[in-house]
Amino acid sequence: MSWLDRVRNALSLVVPGKAETPDNLWHKCKGCGQMVFVRELEENQSVCPICDHHERIGGRARFEQLFDEGSYTVLPNPKVAEDPLKFRDQKPYPARIKAARANTGEQDAFLNASGTVLGRKAVIGVQDFAFMGGSMGQAVGEAFIAGVEAAIAARAPYIVFTASGGARMQEGILSLMQMPRSTVAISMLHDAGLPYIVVLTDPTSGGVMAAYAMLGDVHIAEPKATLAFTGRRVIESTIREKLPDDFQTSEYYLEHGLIDMVVHRKEMREKLGQLIDLLVGEKAAA
Repeated sequence: MSWLDRVRNALSLVVPGKAETPDNLWHKCKGCGQMVFVRELEENQSVCPICDHHERIGGRARFEQLFDEGSYTVLPNPKVAEDPLKFRDQKPYPARIKAARANTGEQDAFLNASGTVLGRKAVIGVQDFAFMGGSMGQAVGEAFIAGVEAAIAARAPYIVFTASGGARMQEGILSLMQMPRSTVAISMLHDAGLPYIVVLTDPTSGGVMAAYAMLGDVHIAEPKATLAFTGRRVIESTIREKLPDDFQTSEYYLEHGLIDMVVHRKEMREKLGQLIDLLVGEKAAA
């Protein structure tokens, strides 16, 4: 045995093998670029402890952060035709859906749950950007309407966390039809005397921004979220002017009156509880 083999054998006793060093222990922050211990990030509600950047999270993580412990139930989503237009680009649409489901563990980009927030009943819907960019198709539209119906049945407010690149191109006009359908659903909620609260998260854009994302009774946004109908470069090339650096951010919209408040993720549960109490009062008592 050569000296090199002896060194390698000795190192194998003190240095863990690849199977013992999982590659998901660290996360590179998209805000500051620093490496953050995943457990520390999760314990900080997926907010970077170094720069305070709010990472994108899905529905189940939101529910754990917002609902009272053990109080909520995830609601089933309605079934829809998965490939109504037989669409294909570089790969078939069903293959994209299958990959997104494997990546996220969810059936589509929108998830509802019913429970209590600080002892007050609420139905919360969350869009997951990790599922095909949170794009709005028939499944998202049906889930939104189902959330409204659940809120009306429970006599509770409907709170929606948006995160989307807009309409789902693979469903064409059927995707765009979800804009007026969601508008009608919000009217049903108002007819029942119940509030509709929107929390805009990074990013919210396109057809979602033009529809239910901007129809709330109260509009909240997470810090430094990108919020837009169309892209910055498209606007600049159209008006031929340089836009401010903070254009299309939560803080810019707050300054110009488009949203009501910017709320840190750690304060979101308390703020939503206060709003439910103010807007619904005893109607939503648990």
